[in-house]
Amino acid sequence: MADLSSRVKLVLTGSDRVRYLNGQVTSNVQKLAAGQTQPACITTAKGRLCAEVTITATGSALFVDADASLLESLPPRLERYIIADDVTLQECPAGTRLFHFLGERPSWLGTADSDDLPGLCGATRFGHPGWDWWASAEEAAKRRADIESHVALLDETLSELLRIEAGVPRWGYELTEDTLPPEAGLDRTHIDYHKGCYIGQEVISRLKSVGHVNRQLTGFVSTTGAPLFPGSALIESEADGRVAGVLTSVAHSFALEKPIALGYLKRGSSTGGLLARPAEAPGADTSVSVCALPFLP
Repeated sequence: MADLSSRVKLVLTGSDRVRYLNGQVTSNVQKLAAGQTQPACITTAKGRLCAEVTITATGSALFVDADASLLESLPPRLERYIIADDVTLQECPAGTRLFHFLGERPSWLGTADSDDLPGLCGATRFGHPGWDWWASAEEAAKRRADIESHVALLDETLSELLRIEAGVPRWGYELTEDTLPPEAGLDRTHIDYHKGCYIGQEVISRLKSVGHVNRQLTGFVSTTGAPLFPGSALIESEADGRVAGVLTSVAHSFALEKPIALGYLKRGSSTGGLLARPAEAPGADTSVSVCALPFLP
């Protein structure tokens, strides 16, 4: 189980909530039924990311969660376009907890229903299907002993390894306000190209018609087993010295028995003979090879 309670957690209510949010995100909120979740991007008019979010529907509300670092920027971005809509946007009640259970439904939780929160909903996080559980602070405290007797808590290191092995980009690492969603592969999971208008749709649709972006999220493996470092420049060859990209997240994969990394590779760059060059140690180049994502099935 991963404790995601530090994430930004917002709730939208009102009769226009679905229509309104559908005009702000890249996914089709109109397809969401109560108890379902979907990932989405919130973009600028130029198609660049404002946030990467997960949306959860109940019968009377829409819940939006995002990386904790977006606490100051995400609510104003969403509120800016609420004009004549019957929509109220608020932070979830203080103490609201969000947990994610990997794998099968945690039947020992029972229904885990709540009048004000989504309760238990199927969701994909870290690249693997599982179950989100939204709970009040009181309910989470009451269930704490039961939870600890059934599952182990994922720490930051292990949850990072899982998401990197799955090739899942993360805000602040692979995803920033300079990122176009297709660069990070989010066009496959977060974008509905057949839905109605949303902010940034024109640019995103144009990128699809062009058929490529100038850089692409890529997997890399240390060919020698030497450690890799985030922020390392990817050099096409020692003689050439041309920078072809950058590493953004690194981990040691116990399954592959090698250091692995996520990063961006410029379009047209060579995929062979690449060197990862740490910014802090220019002479400590490590040979890396390109690996298809996800690293593990």
